Amino acid sequence: CMLYLLGYDLLTGVFVLTPLAWIDQRQGVTIPRILKHWGLVFIGNFAGALTVALLMAVVYTYGFSTTPDKVGQAIAKIGENRTLGYQAHGIQGWLTIFIRGMLCNWMVSVGVIGAMISTSVSGKFIAMWMPVMLFFAMGFEHSIVNMFLFPFAMMMGGNFSIADYLLWNEIPVVLGNLVGGLALTGLALYTTHVRTAPQKIL
Repeated sequence: CMLYLLGYDLLTGVFVLTPLAWIDQRQGVTIPRILKHWGLVFIGNFAGALTVALLMAVVYTYGFSTTPDKVGQAIAKIGENRTLGYQAHGIQGWLTIFIRGMLCNWMVSVGVIGAMISTSVSGKFIAMWMPVMLFFAMGFEHSIVNMFLFPFAMMMGGNFSIADYLLWNEIPVVLGNLVGGLALTGLALYTTHVRTAPQKIL
């Protein structure tokens, strides 16, 4: 929520907005520029999430001088369950996490659009808070949250590898976030509103 209030970019938000600008033939919007934008936002989001994970790990281990407490151990277990747990189900597990990623960004992107529509800070906060609360409550998968959660879980002693994290969480979640946000929110809103929009002056 705070990212959009402060005017920053979130990968799951730009997954929805930049392709719509291309579909609407906005000047200067090209596929290579969209991919470059996605790449830069991905790197920035990941760097920020990893930094927070490292700082939190220092706090939970007194500078890596002690073993993690009960909270840290619980987070390590979450990391294992949401990588190796999906892996245990094979392609069905991959499909499950992909769909959880789709449903997540349906919720998140609705919040992003709601925040863009609102003209007050309180309105923006409420518009974002409700769908974000829903995706957390329903256990859906958000790629940016996971950029923090899984490195942190590994630092807390989670028994899974970087490859496990990428193949059985981050990659299918990113793809699910892209498809869900664009198809379930972006294209749905575009197709229902484009004909009622004012004509563009070329």
